[in-house]
Amino acid sequence: MKNKQDFPNINERTPEGQKPDGSKYRVLIVDDSMFVTKQISQILTSEGFDVIGTASDGQEGLDMYKEQYPNVDLVTMDITMPKMDGVTALEKIIEFDKDASVIMISALGKQDLVKKSLLIGAKNYIVKPLDRAKVLERILMSIK
Repeated sequence: MKNKQDFPNINERTPEGQKPDGSKYRVLIVDDSMFVTKQISQILTSEGFDVIGTASDGQEGLDMYKEQYPNVDLVTMDITMPKMDGVTALEKIIEFDKDASVIMISALGKQDLVKKSLLIGAKNYIVKPLDRAKVLERILMSIK
């Protein structure tokens, strides 16, 4: 019986979601759309990231960030959500941890809120609809 060592993978590469030490980058996804949350989660887990939690509004995202701190490497944050919007949640996360890496997720037409988020301290932004290559590119730019 042959095993994995008998078939070396010529395309072997380190998943993008791994740190240089081999551990996984830990990501918190904050979005009120179950579809978007699932999409981001699938993109990230397929690249070896560890999705440590999901939240459906800014307040829940802030609470989860504080619970998981300092074990959060990145937060993806939707801008428009119920209870607490993403810009307010970003402000509160940055107040709590000035070094937090947060990437805003925005629909087209929200450029003013994206600009405000970047001024507050967001590392980057992604525009919906999500494109796998763009999501990974923006996330990797923000954590490495």
